Amino acid sequence: MIKSYWNKGSKQKRNTIIFGLIFLILLFVLRDDYQPALLFVRKFIFVILLSGLILVFGLRKFRKTASTGGRLGILGVLLVFYGILYAVGWHFKMYDYMKTYNVFNSLNRVEINELPLTQNERIQPLRNIFSMANESVGETKDVSLPHLVRVDNENKWTMAIQPTEKYVWQGITDNTEEVFSVSSTTPFPRFSSENRIPVTFSIGESLKFSRNTYNAVVQRFNILQLFTMEPSDTYYMKDDSGQWVQVVSLIKWKGFFFPYPTFGGVMVVDNGEHDFEDYIERILIGKGIYVSADEMENHPYLTRQNTLAEEVSRLQAESLKFLGGFSDPLPWNMETAVKIPDLPDDQNQQPFVTDFDFSNTDSDAYSGLYHWFGLEPVGDERTSLTFSVFIPADGSDKLYYYDHASKKQGYAGVSAMPLKVIESRKEFDWSVNKPVEFRPYIKDIAGRKRMFFLGTISAIRENEAEKFDGSATPDLALVDSEYRDVVWIDVKHPSQWDKTVYEQLSEAWRSSEGIGYYYVEENKDIDVIEQTIDSALIKTEKEIKIENLQKQIDSLKAENN
Repeated sequence: MIKSYWNKGSKQKRNTIIFGLIFLILLFVLRDDYQPALLFVRKFIFVILLSGLILVFGLRKFRKTASTGGRLGILGVLLVFYGILYAVGWHFKMYDYMKTYNVFNSLNRVEINELPLTQNERIQPLRNIFSMANESVGETKDVSLPHLVRVDNENKWTMAIQPTEKYVWQGITDNTEEVFSVSSTTPFPRFSSENRIPVTFSIGESLKFSRNTYNAVVQRFNILQLFTMEPSDTYYMKDDSGQWVQVVSLIKWKGFFFPYPTFGGVMVVDNGEHDFEDYIERILIGKGIYVSADEMENHPYLTRQNTLAEEVSRLQAESLKFLGGFSDPLPWNMETAVKIPDLPDDQNQQPFVTDFDFSNTDSDAYSGLYHWFGLEPVGDERTSLTFSVFIPADGSDKLYYYDHASKKQGYAGVSAMPLKVIESRKEFDWSVNKPVEFRPYIKDIAGRKRMFFLGTISAIRENEAEKFDGSATPDLALVDSEYRDVVWIDVKHPSQWDKTVYEQLSEAWRSSEGIGYYYVEENKDIDVIEQTIDSALIKTEKEIKIENLQKQIDSLKAENN
């Protein structure tokens, strides 16, 4: 059709060239708009090719068949084939099953024989931080979802203060001009000026068109990356020079048969204001500096950092259900199959980003931020802790896991924790108070490592499940995963948590494990003082008796004389 139009004359040729150039320009400039379609083809390339081949051969056979009955038979076969393909692949989720199996085979799995200790415990759950941050901004501002990152060697919640999505014009014209950076280890998070960092980004998660972070990053992709990569979570942190940057985690799709997602590195976006030069750059080549997964070790601020997309880490943790073999997770087996427990009242599901100290273990894992998962058996009535999974949050090519089940430890899992806490405080109104985000708390107490789950009680506004009411002094509970006892701890005195746990559970540990006595330094001082006082009193009484006896002896001597 284009050829015949071209041959009609010079005017048609001119129009064809003009419209062709416009089409090519739009194809180049609008690549962020159609990139999801390219990515869809990449994700389902095997199924698309298989379905296309069957359709082509089926239609060819249909055209060659003269009889009506034969044609109806061919159409029936095609319908049965596509029906089976849909039922097996999507309804029974065998496509996801195979994708997860490919993830399992690609993992560098390392089993550890000793749990690491937790350090720098974060007090507030993510949704509390998000709620309190939104309470601190005005009508025309929104707060991006908080992420736990390392800033100046301290774990902090960082989030952007950005133009609200409710007012479209501001999303077109305004910049992202401030970032919250709040300590995660304090029970009193402050969203005042000292934690409100003035920094300008010309692109943002809530901005529109080419100024949107997703669009700007996609524009930066080369032709191959348009088919294989997609932006994910956006983090705010300092680079090696101390400047604030946006770090966009990238997901890379690998494989031909049942492609699967992996960590694809990051796109680092420097701060700067929106101007004409910035606009031209965004439209033509996008924004950001690409750092591949292999190159991240060359940037210290990206190592031991939290940059891994949670979509990737969840699939990696879930893939451990294949440790018992390819067929084990099938419905008629499931001897060792596991799942990631999702709690309906907890708006922040696993993974829980946690700071671990591996220095006292025999593994080569670094000490820092990890995505932690507590995997449990697939049955709804089974809540035991099967695996603890530690995935480096910086995307390092390793997955560490600790097998609780094979060691027959009998620990309770995350999904068992809410009822333990609710049962321990019956006086609470649990219709509007929810125990949420049970992250691991592993400490060396009374002679050995002990695993607890640290949960926070969050108030939820009635009929608004996602409206957490963040409190500066929340109620905290530690649940012993082995003894199932709940210890309520003082949020204002983290240094006394271990002692509080010992004071409540020491008798149970002593009778069950035969442990000795710990945390008795203060009592020793008191005992020494009391013993000294008692000794002084005894000595005085002896002296009195000796004096009395001496007086009797002296009186007898006087009588004899």
